Amino acid sequence: MNIVFLDADSIGSDIDLSGFSEIGNVTRYGYTRETEMPERIREADVIVVNKMEVNAQTVGDAPRLRLVCVTATGTNNLDKGFLEGRGIAWRNVAGYSTENVAQHTFSLLFYLLEKMSYYDDYVKSGKYVADESFTHFSNVFHELQGLTWGIIGLGNIGRRVADIAKVFGCRVIYYSTSGSPAQEGYNQVDLDTLLTAADIVSVHAPLNENTQDLMDRTAFQKMKNSAIFINVGRGPIVVEEDLAYALENGEIAAAGLDVLREEPMTEDNPLRRITDSTKLVITPHIAWASVEARTRLMGIVLNQIKEFFAKS
Repeated sequence: MNIVFLDADSIGSDIDLSGFSEIGNVTRYGYTRETEMPERIREADVIVVNKMEVNAQTVGDAPRLRLVCVTATGTNNLDKGFLEGRGIAWRNVAGYSTENVAQHTFSLLFYLLEKMSYYDDYVKSGKYVADESFTHFSNVFHELQGLTWGIIGLGNIGRRVADIAKVFGCRVIYYSTSGSPAQEGYNQVDLDTLLTAADIVSVHAPLNENTQDLMDRTAFQKMKNSAIFINVGRGPIVVEEDLAYALENGEIAAAGLDVLREEPMTEDNPLRRITDSTKLVITPHIAWASVEARTRLMGIVLNQIKEFFAKS
């Protein structure tokens, strides 16, 4: 069996992949351009990808290809109709990063809620050394307890965030992007209610026809001007020019993002205009990437390959 990793750098060099060598011949490429893909997978039985586009153009004839493994939950990069027509199976991985994404959600939230960048800068600038008072709190902040947290997308991650938010004393409401019936133990509302009522809005939804550009100028205008917005779902759920406008004009207080419409970030991204870290913090798509989560992820992928060929 020939197993080809097309963008292995997205997994990291610190993760043990020796188990794959025990079941097949492994070829690893750190990164692959789309034009390079057909040649690199010509003799592959299995390809392992993260964000690489898998379609007729990139796969080519690849006569041996039987399985595509996506090292992520989202599968927007797969042309499923093409794969089905060719009789090529695919697998993705869900649930491996729930704890990590929930943790990162709160990391972004607390950094913004308590104005951490301001207070860190205040101390490191030397101002605290010359201060007459033992305390300095001119950039006011609030307790999380008693705030309303609105969750967009109540899957595994959304529920985990909801449960933790409740422990902190938040009132939690959620909006189902799929229109699913209300989940027991959670307060479902419509989107307008969530946007107008929430002090914190966090996105944990997949990218699809229901969520593309969901958070646009109209949506941000409905939010409280004291609200904090967090997106750890998918970048294209947010219209970035509209978010930049909302932050620049005080329509919302702050935003924390781990995902962008184009990744890596483009030079002309409108969010680059905002350099005040009390208003905007962006991390480079790392909410899923703890050592534990990546180890768990690759263990699942390895078992998927074993199970697929054991049944074939």
